[in-house]
Amino acid sequence: MLRTTFSKRLFSQSMANQYKVAVLGASGGIGQPLSLQMKLNHKVSELRLYDLRLAKGVATDLSHIPTDSKVVGYSNAEPEGLAKALDNADVVLIPAGVPRKPGMTRDDLFSINAGIVRDLAEAVAKNCPNASICVISNPVNSTVPIVAKVLQKHGVYNPKKLFGVTTLDIIRASRFISEVEGTNPTQEKVNVVGGHSGITIIPLISQTNHKLMPKEVKDKLIHRIQFGGDEVVKAKDGAGSATLSMSYAGAVFADKVLDGLMGEKDIVVNSFVDSPLYKEEGIDFFSSPVTLGPDGISKIHPIGEVSSEEEALLAECKETLKKNIAKGYKFVEESKL
Repeated sequence: MLRTTFSKRLFSQSMANQYKVAVLGASGGIGQPLSLQMKLNHKVSELRLYDLRLAKGVATDLSHIPTDSKVVGYSNAEPEGLAKALDNADVVLIPAGVPRKPGMTRDDLFSINAGIVRDLAEAVAKNCPNASICVISNPVNSTVPIVAKVLQKHGVYNPKKLFGVTTLDIIRASRFISEVEGTNPTQEKVNVVGGHSGITIIPLISQTNHKLMPKEVKDKLIHRIQFGGDEVVKAKDGAGSATLSMSYAGAVFADKVLDGLMGEKDIVVNSFVDSPLYKEEGIDFFSSPVTLGPDGISKIHPIGEVSSEEEALLAECKETLKKNIAKGYKFVEESKL
């Protein structure tokens, strides 16, 4: 549930500084604003920024902000730069990778981003295997299985601490439905399940207060939620993708993970995780509400009752997810780790 208190809690001086957070891909379009929001989060005691270049500059820039946390930048130009950034980190955020360009789907990004995520996952396995890992790099439907398989090969896989960040779908759904219905977006709660790409994104409108929405209006709304990223790419004339909204979504999700680590109660978020919901159908990962705690995921919730129309969307989603997940697995199996 989106809460209007997020920004207040983010800046609250009363929060104890406890956690070491690493951002991998910190100088990119998502990485920089995400790093800024982590610097402003008073649950973070140490912020480590890593990228191939400019991470030290970003860290220096952020270090001038008067919050009670240390920020350090690392690059691959220095010995063990990535290892130093990850050393005993509590939370790892991975926005690294190339952005989408006009005409590209998230799946089109696979050939480039898969290798980046694989290598970063290896470094996580070696330097902070107990960290909560939040994967933002697209295509999430495939990159999360890649991270899982790499961690498995290193014998350190903990399914309770691996997350695909789908929060952007949640915030888009809240915003877009409010525009249709003329309501306050902060009061809208939309359960978005499935995956994080196109038709795998399923906003369950039947579970909202707007279940009687006309079919034509609802169909357009669902399509906009599923393909909202294309809207941003087009609006930026191909010069960028959804960076600011994604960084906000990543910061919201990371804040929830930190809440869970701190032992706060009833922290429920949607995330693409290793899930039992549809494993019997060959789908190892699925996004649904999960409860977070000090050890990561404490409970995976079912998606709830759905309409016949949503059942049809779910069937399409499952078939695509199977292929996306298998593609991630195959990539790791064919890699030399």
